[in-house]
Amino acid sequence: MEITLTNERTTGNFVPLAIIAVLFFVFGFVTWQNGALIPYLQMVCQLTETEALFVAFAFYFAYTAMALPSASVLERTGYKNGMALGLLLLVVGFLFYIPAASNQAFSLFLLAQFIIGSGMTLLQTAANPYVVKVGPVDSAAVRIMFMGLMNKGAGVIAPLAFTALVLGDFSGISALSLEQMAAAEKAETIERLSSGLIYPYLGMAAIFVVLAALLKKSPLPELSFDEDQALSETQGEQETKTSVLQYPALVLGALTLFVYVGAEVIAGDTIGLFASNLGVANATSLTSYTMAFMLIGYALGIAIIPRFIQQETALMASAISGLVFSLFVVLSDPGSSGVSQVLWGWTGIATLPDTITFIALLGFANALVWPAVWPLALKGLGQLTAKGSALLIMGISGGAILPLVYGVLSEGLGGQSAYWMMLPIYCFILFYAVKGHKMTRWS
Repeated sequence: MEITLTNERTTGNFVPLAIIAVLFFVFGFVTWQNGALIPYLQMVCQLTETEALFVAFAFYFAYTAMALPSASVLERTGYKNGMALGLLLLVVGFLFYIPAASNQAFSLFLLAQFIIGSGMTLLQTAANPYVVKVGPVDSAAVRIMFMGLMNKGAGVIAPLAFTALVLGDFSGISALSLEQMAAAEKAETIERLSSGLIYPYLGMAAIFVVLAALLKKSPLPELSFDEDQALSETQGEQETKTSVLQYPALVLGALTLFVYVGAEVIAGDTIGLFASNLGVANATSLTSYTMAFMLIGYALGIAIIPRFIQQETALMASAISGLVFSLFVVLSDPGSSGVSQVLWGWTGIATLPDTITFIALLGFANALVWPAVWPLALKGLGQLTAKGSALLIMGISGGAILPLVYGVLSEGLGGQSAYWMMLPIYCFILFYAVKGHKMTRWS
């Protein structure tokens, strides 16, 4: 179903999609810096694994705290103005990194992460409904996967850029090598690592001010859900359903996104932490490997959905592959690199332990979950779409909570054994693919 544009009509949906695609690149660049930040701040602030994972917690917790307020903001300002405000919130968060880095103050880093997460919440609450509503619902997953290519493409670039711009001459350092330094050398190294963060984030703040101004002046149209509303009334749902909680497919979709985002963040953000503790050099760049496999998954999805398989079938395949790769992660030998040599040998890069490669492969399993869940969960919400989108965005809080669970399990059972928690996650995703998205009533 095509969206109705409340301002002058455009010829096709190219312009709205192009603008939203740029925003999804921004989402990816900001989000997947966390994979590099976590091992970085573990070294700079001398943190345990669990403490370091609070970097992700502060960022993703904002999605729970600020999702419903974001829906209220969008209802008052409109989607376009709301996204401009979201970009300015990111600027505020970036500027907080400067005193945090100068003082090596972990509490300020966490505050900055929460502010950045709040801006991202407002942006994503507005942007995802655009992608779902611009075009037929049965191909919505394809449009979201195209946005995913932009998002995860930025996710490949961000850790590499962070390593090059922030770490500089210290790009080969790890938590293990830092601990082996003499006290004076260690203190000097930490000081230089910390100061390397200031100018890149100051530059990002300036760039995002420009992006906010450009978005404000862009021809991006407002969304209207009149057709969805009419469909709901025709089906007799308007009188009986007045709350988003009355839509089981939506609520279960939010829970699916909760566990999925947790799995995505664990795969993307703990790979560097786990590798750094194994003594692997350049661990801050390893999130790029997970993102690269996600890009492959998106490209495959664009090619086959809905031409050969439906969105729910793709979701089922994602859950099953996630189960398989998770088993490989926990059962593989971290000292072996046979699979890695097959996958990476032709690139000429350093050979990775097989366990690290299997963690990266979880990116492939995760690729189709987000794009498949959104259209299935938002179907038929009409004027409740903004609140439904906010509920789904709240599911992103799984990225705050589940990585901390991983951190606790990692300290108690070991980093590799902690990945057992991925199995029930993918089982729930499989349930939603098979049954949950079809439910129209709770009874």
